[in-house]
Amino acid sequence: MRFIVRYKLNLLDKYLVKGVSMTTSKRKTEDEFARIKAALAHAESGVSIHVIEEALNPRIEQHTLRRRLAKLEELGEVKVSGQNKGRRYYFVSPVKEEAHVHAPVPASGESEIVPLSPVAKDIIKIVSQAEEKRTPVAYNIDFLMSYRPNVDSYLNAEEKEKLAELGKTKGADKPAGTYAKEIFQRLLIDLAWNSSRLEGNTYSLLETQRLLSVGQAAEDKTAEEAQMILNHKEAIEFIIRSVEDVGFNRYSILGLHALLSNNLLPNPAASGRIREISVGIGRSVYMPLEIPQQIGEMFDIMLEKASQIENPFEQAFFITVHLPYLQPFEDVNKRVSRLAANIPLIKRNLSPLSFVDVPKDVYTHGLLAVYELNRIEILKDVFIWAYGRSATRYAALRQTLGKPDPFVMKYRQEIKSLISNIIMNTLSYEEAIVKIKQDAENLPSDDQNRFIEIIDTELMNMHEGNIARYFIRPAQFRAWKEKWHV
Repeated sequence: MRFIVRYKLNLLDKYLVKGVSMTTSKRKTEDEFARIKAALAHAESGVSIHVIEEALNPRIEQHTLRRRLAKLEELGEVKVSGQNKGRRYYFVSPVKEEAHVHAPVPASGESEIVPLSPVAKDIIKIVSQAEEKRTPVAYNIDFLMSYRPNVDSYLNAEEKEKLAELGKTKGADKPAGTYAKEIFQRLLIDLAWNSSRLEGNTYSLLETQRLLSVGQAAEDKTAEEAQMILNHKEAIEFIIRSVEDVGFNRYSILGLHALLSNNLLPNPAASGRIREISVGIGRSVYMPLEIPQQIGEMFDIMLEKASQIENPFEQAFFITVHLPYLQPFEDVNKRVSRLAANIPLIKRNLSPLSFVDVPKDVYTHGLLAVYELNRIEILKDVFIWAYGRSATRYAALRQTLGKPDPFVMKYRQEIKSLISNIIMNTLSYEEAIVKIKQDAENLPSDDQNRFIEIIDTELMNMHEGNIARYFIRPAQFRAWKEKWHV
């Protein structure tokens, strides 16, 4: 602990010497305003100054805090009631018209898929404001340095217990990586597709399966999209094949970056290496570290803390938060974090996390909250929900662990009709892709991608034991299967 404290002080000294400290008067004030507003975001019934003081990390001296609150009240961003010890502070929500004009507009129903806490919903309001309304912030060293492995925890005991129950498999006592090997083909497609989808990749699930299984790229997609998915395949194989050696160390994380960024970076030499240039974050006012030596030092501290964490779910979430926040690479940071989160799960034969059904908009809001406010609530809600979806898929317990999908119920007849049509008419893979897209165009635009994903998933999971759902005879199924795999 003494070493960490000394290291932190030395690191702060370097910041002062090299001119990138956050302690300049203006930037420090802006940072304090942002943290105070974040602390008040969920205080619907108002809180005292002592509660605000306790919620701030690092703390702000009370006399300074009072001045900041007075200024925020003057600006109309904080409301105050009561006197003396009864004085309470309230967060004033952004003007709705401004939020509507400037905030990213999610597809209908996307954000609603993930159940968010009231705190997370309030934080979304903050990070959805126009960029000029949000306070620019730099990397906060103390966000990482103040975290004490196995003393502090982002996940509480109840959440860890819930995740452990969801993640149980029959291979708990088997060699590391056994369960991931058993479901390898399914995991490969799910994780490669979903992680790429969160980056804006437009491959469908079926197109991803075709690319990974027979190497056939979709004709109407870019080479970069195909490369992204193929890179995921190699990175997933790396984790599973090297399961005894991978962990939160430079070899593993730099290796994951080298694999995931292969043939995708403007500077090929930057693949698998700590960045040496400045980077910006799209749609964010967050400014990551710039000096390579400092980035490398914080990278090593992050890995050391992650490796000390005993609970695999806390490990997974910790790296999901801190690796994108640090932005140690020129690009591909989020992809590395999503695959790195699976390392402790795969090593312990727990169900992996493949980000099934995670909406891009709410995931992005979660990262923005980490970048700009050091708030983890949105991302934690996404993480816990996403793990339940992934574990349910691999345990084949969707009916018992989850409620019926309202979307599937809404389009039950359209799904049944299309699946039956594809199989009974013995459509090839190429013909089916065209037919699925044509049928999807008859639906509202917000529902089209979700409809395609469900059809793709159903076709990938068709076997003689479930064809009765579509009134398909075994002979029809076998004829279609034979043509499908040609």
